[in-house]
Amino acid sequence: MPHEILVGSSCYTASRAQELRDRANKTSQTQIKQIRGQWVYYVDLKDPNKAVLGQVKQLLQDVDAEPLLASESGGNSISVYVTPRYLSPWSSQATSIAHVCGLKDHVRRIEKGRLIVVDFEEPFEEGQDAALREVLHDRMTEIFAYEKPSLDVMFQDSDPSPLVVVDIFANGKDPLGVLKAYNQEKGLSLDESEMQYLVDVFKKLGRPPHDVELFMFAQVNSEHCRHKVFNASWTIDGVRQDKSLFEMIRNTHKKTPDFTVSAYSDNAAVLQGEAANFWSPDYSTGSWKLTPEVAHILAKVETHNHPTAISPFPGAATGSGGEIRDEAAVGRGSVTKGGLCGFWVSDLLIPDYRAPWEVDIGRPTHYASSLDIMLEAPIGSARFNNEFGRPCLTGCFRTLLTPATPTESSDTDAAKEWRGYHKPIMLAGGVGTVRPQNALKEERFVHDGAHVIVLGGPAMLIGLGGGAASSNASGEGNADLDFDSVQRGNPEASGSTIIITWFIA
Repeated sequence: MPHEILVGSSCYTASRAQELRDRANKTSQTQIKQIRGQWVYYVDLKDPNKAVLGQVKQLLQDVDAEPLLASESGGNSISVYVTPRYLSPWSSQATSIAHVCGLKDHVRRIEKGRLIVVDFEEPFEEGQDAALREVLHDRMTEIFAYEKPSLDVMFQDSDPSPLVVVDIFANGKDPLGVLKAYNQEKGLSLDESEMQYLVDVFKKLGRPPHDVELFMFAQVNSEHCRHKVFNASWTIDGVRQDKSLFEMIRNTHKKTPDFTVSAYSDNAAVLQGEAANFWSPDYSTGSWKLTPEVAHILAKVETHNHPTAISPFPGAATGSGGEIRDEAAVGRGSVTKGGLCGFWVSDLLIPDYRAPWEVDIGRPTHYASSLDIMLEAPIGSARFNNEFGRPCLTGCFRTLLTPATPTESSDTDAAKEWRGYHKPIMLAGGVGTVRPQNALKEERFVHDGAHVIVLGGPAMLIGLGGGAASSNASGEGNADLDFDSVQRGNPEASGSTIIITWFIA
């Protein structure tokens, strides 16, 4: 297939380029003078056609620039190509737009990458690029290379990977021991009783498990999904408590259920609303119709702590994205109206602006610092909200790091135990409305033989495993597995999907 490369404008504002340079210089062995970059568009055509390429250029409105050269600083510069590792959300949208604009028979796909030129103060030596890789690309979704990308590889169609048999019964080995090793390697967070249960189940089935079966069991049975600790029974000082933690939370609604339509039974709570007007299309006349009716109010707040600790921007972005999805899934379809986000972190330790009460006790190496979390995560949350089409209207922010036992000494070593938010609390919440007839899920709406329709954007092995990864105790997990478990946001696909549910409802 013919491929074309189109060079676009700068991919960095001056302030963003300066920020990246300063971040890289904190840990770079060779100091960076400046960072420059520009967009590069890769077009996969079904046949060579200059007229079609001209139409693609019109759509992009950002091409025909001269490519940056790495020779402007006397040999102390390098060129880096950053390209998507998978089909990117941008590509799926751009290709769809091209097809709608009449290019479906000519354009297979459009993708976007970055050409980055880094100028150093001194000659750059091989093996000194760790700091660059860290700040210039997302290693989960992008490829960092010094050579131009192979477009044959970028645009190739590949078959799905086959199922992998995890042969826990092979060669007379201890099935539980094999499963324990696999559990550790893949970060499934299964405890021994759960693994023994799986061994017993697959013994009865007379076959070993597939990787996807173990993976999905780990997710649905994780603390993140099942709330095993919150639903556990408690014995304190020999006295069995009459309520679990979750029952304590639900007790308020049990005691005072007034004005509540639903709680603890759906993806968000629904409260009794007031009289309002609902605009909806009348398909019989092709016009919009105003219907006076009650508008019930829905409300939701959840946390997305572990992903935000590992990768603040996408962690917080998908926290808000998940909350938006949950609101839309209430009953038989609802409309989210406004969002919020909140953050609890440890001391910020702002360089040259450190507060007198702040202390630095270190942190897990694969956790972001409190300062990086607060610089990146609120933007991730607000950006997903905005690109989806919902305002993020309010929020909160707190810091805390304190000795578990008060001490008068200013020596941090004097305190053996600390309380704080190295693993942050990230709150994502929102409010919306739902029509009374759509507020509850009822069995009568689903019949035998009903079809399940899956809507959404491209799905890759990103964010799969988050339930298990976030159920690990802090410090237990593998850093690479932790990073892989963080999702990547696709607010445009989310918006398109949820709009469909509005019309269905």
